[in-house]
Amino acid sequence: LPFPGPCVPAGARRQVTATQLRERGNALFQAGDHAAALAAYTQALSLCDAGPERAVLHRNRAACYLKLEDYTKAEADASKAIEADGRDMKALFRRSQALQKLGRLDQAVSDLQRCVSLEPKNKAFQEALRALGSSMHEKMKTMSCTDSKVQQMFQILLDPEEKDADKKQKAAQNLIVLAREEAGAEKIFQSDGVRLLMQLLDTAKADLMLAALRTLVGLCSGHRSRTMAILAELGAPRLSAVLGVDHEQVSLAACNLLHVMFDSLKEGLQKDFRGKEDAVVLDPSKDLKLLIKHLLELLALEGASAHGRDNALNLLIKVVPRKSPKETNNSMSLWVIDQGLKKILEVGSTVCGAPGSLPVTENSRMSASVLLSKLYDDLKCDAERENFHHLCEDYVRSWFEGHELAGKLRAIQAVSCLLQGPSDAGNRVLELEGIMDSVLSLCASVCEAHQLVAVEALIHAADKAKRASFITANGVSLLKEIYKHSERDSIRIRALVGLCKLGSAGGTDFSMKQFAEGSTMKLAKQCRKWLCNETIDAGTRRWAVEGLAYLTFDADVKEEFVEDKAAMQAMFHLAKSEDRSVLYAVASTLVNCTNSYDHEEPDPQMLELAKYAKQHIPEQHPKDKPDFVKRRVRKLLTAGVVSALACMVKSENPALTNSCRELISRVFLALVEEAEDRGSVVAQGGGKALIPLSLEGTEVGQTKAAQALAKITITSNPEMAFPGERIYEVVRPLVSLLHLQRTGLENFEGLMALTNLAGISERLRQKILKEKAVPMIEGYMFEEHELIRLAATECMCNMAMSKEVQELFLAEGSDRLKLMVLYSGEEDEKLRRAASGTLAMLTALHPPICKRIPQVTVHWLEILQALLLSPSAELQHRGAVVVMNMMAAEREVAEQLIASEMLEILSVLAKDKDKP
Repeated sequence: LPFPGPCVPAGARRQVTATQLRERGNALFQAGDHAAALAAYTQALSLCDAGPERAVLHRNRAACYLKLEDYTKAEADASKAIEADGRDMKALFRRSQALQKLGRLDQAVSDLQRCVSLEPKNKAFQEALRALGSSMHEKMKTMSCTDSKVQQMFQILLDPEEKDADKKQKAAQNLIVLAREEAGAEKIFQSDGVRLLMQLLDTAKADLMLAALRTLVGLCSGHRSRTMAILAELGAPRLSAVLGVDHEQVSLAACNLLHVMFDSLKEGLQKDFRGKEDAVVLDPSKDLKLLIKHLLELLALEGASAHGRDNALNLLIKVVPRKSPKETNNSMSLWVIDQGLKKILEVGSTVCGAPGSLPVTENSRMSASVLLSKLYDDLKCDAERENFHHLCEDYVRSWFEGHELAGKLRAIQAVSCLLQGPSDAGNRVLELEGIMDSVLSLCASVCEAHQLVAVEALIHAADKAKRASFITANGVSLLKEIYKHSERDSIRIRALVGLCKLGSAGGTDFSMKQFAEGSTMKLAKQCRKWLCNETIDAGTRRWAVEGLAYLTFDADVKEEFVEDKAAMQAMFHLAKSEDRSVLYAVASTLVNCTNSYDHEEPDPQMLELAKYAKQHIPEQHPKDKPDFVKRRVRKLLTAGVVSALACMVKSENPALTNSCRELISRVFLALVEEAEDRGSVVAQGGGKALIPLSLEGTEVGQTKAAQALAKITITSNPEMAFPGERIYEVVRPLVSLLHLQRTGLENFEGLMALTNLAGISERLRQKILKEKAVPMIEGYMFEEHELIRLAATECMCNMAMSKEVQELFLAEGSDRLKLMVLYSGEEDEKLRRAASGTLAMLTALHPPICKRIPQVTVHWLEILQALLLSPSAELQHRGAVVVMNMMAAEREVAEQLIASEMLEILSVLAKDKDKP
């Protein structure tokens, strides 16, 4: 590591007193260097024990913080000075300035009044009090006229005679902005605002409805009692009806409002400052169930729009299942299964274009599958799962038996929906008498719509191991027949995907190919051809990606695909489109192309045994070797894979499941494997996309994303890779790599990345401390693996710039300091450099440590002498700084140093002109 700045004084160090440091701080403050003045006063405080002197230093620091616009710390320091001397006018005045900036005007006035009473003739105090008085008066005036403004805004919006569109838009915007502030939201609520907002909703004009819904979001955010009152006044049926309107933006705004209402009813951030929250709110569960009941009814309502139906499904996915298995109560999921499972299946079984079918989008069935899957995963015991299976079987039977062909199609479509979601339930209904036979017979139908439903069901069934062997026996010849002889591309493409799924049963095992040599390549070529054909609709082209997701298990297919830039870009274009159901197939294809799936290296002994027993041994394709993978990654990067992945991550759609997130994380980790590619990944938005992936999803997915972030942080400038506030969001994922269940490589990369962040700023070090990383970093300093031990020591070196970490080295009964001194005498030069750098930092920033060093080990002198006599100039430099700091800190320590051979060693080093 480059030697950190604060440890290297400009000249020979003298014994510096607190008074000298205060005077230096005063000079720096006068010169306008407020940050340096603050550092001088802070150092003086660490050397000063006298109460009055400390009060002056706190007062001076308050002045620095005011200049640096850190008003919270300015107030805290001024308060410490006032605690020591309640008549300190400078401290009182500075605190009043800080309080004024923090918006606490009444407290600021109180401090100023105290200043005036202590020095009545001081014109500066009088003027400040007068100015503050007038600003308080303005604030009161503003508050009093907010009532009339609220009425005025509603008047403009509700006046049918008002023709000025700009005026109406401004009034709507003002109302929304006012509702975002707690005081404004309460004012609207108290001014009969809910009734007036209801009138805006009833106008059926999109712009007014949007204004009303967005204002209601502000009123409900984090306020349970207000949400319950608003829900009681508006009524769940009205909100559900607004969600189901044709206007897409209005439906989305209603969805957002309902989500906020659910959150407030479930958690409530207790923003009710009147202190009556518990008295007002008894039990929000009735309201929750009422809202959910209406959402479930909306699913099966013929008059509801397709977008409204999708939004209702998305809401149910977000609010019904438990967020974590640690929550024990799954009663909401059980209630939804009993009350609404059949309504969800109504959406999932809809056959597009059939007479009387519900209006749906291309995403509706996927959303229904995801909701069913999440509900099934939320069940805790066999009895609950058995009930789920019975309800699904009853629903499928109700359509399959006693109905004509249309009913059988609905039943088969419901089976497809279940196979895409909770596949256990899908397999159960697939085994019902007559279902599989109907699927196979309808595959040969002359009607395109019927054939589509049956072929898709066959494809989804082929995915599930239970049925795969049956379908291989009965379906392959049928699918081949359809593929060869059907005149419709929409059918042929689906038949091809079925063949792809069955043909890729051997996965990446080169020796387990289902089809004749060259067949897989022909299928892949046809998939790429369809993918690039823009005259075919996007819904059908999606199936071409599904096919590639299976065919790209074959390395020859991967190689041809990355050579076809048009096909790659067509796939990326689909990934960015409205049809989000393609996300998983795109992510799977990319995982295959980058070989970012898990590889298990077989045990050589087990291989020998398998050969002896004549068992099958998996073989790797020659084109799956690292050089080929590296070339494929480069070609994907050139084609624009990062922007496609970033766009996929932004999706709020249920299709972005946790398993899909994991696949995307795997691809990102493969893309940043080579250091020279990381800059390009960051430039295309990869760094930003990785943060949400590292915070949400499966544990494997989060870890892969965190590791990709670590690789970027190690080799890039973190402040450029993660600009602004984003850099602070990276800390938690990096700390997660330090957990004991992570691999040694993940631990090492996490430590290296945190080392870089800890060297940037105190705020980042505070964030690392807050995430409780320091005990884990310390733990790895005892690690046997030398690289991990070194990375942990380097990380601690940078963390030692924080006051809290410095104090840890003086804690009673701690061996932290002893370890650093002993590591400074180790044989490993890099470890010595990190440890002695930490000692140089600690002794410069926290002088009491100098006194402790001779107490931690009897070898301290010989270790320091060994540093000074080292052939490495860097180690000599660190040793010299430690000795200098120890000489300056304590007379007793200085005497011990002089009594040794230290003076002669220093004399020799001082004459070495080659090492300035």
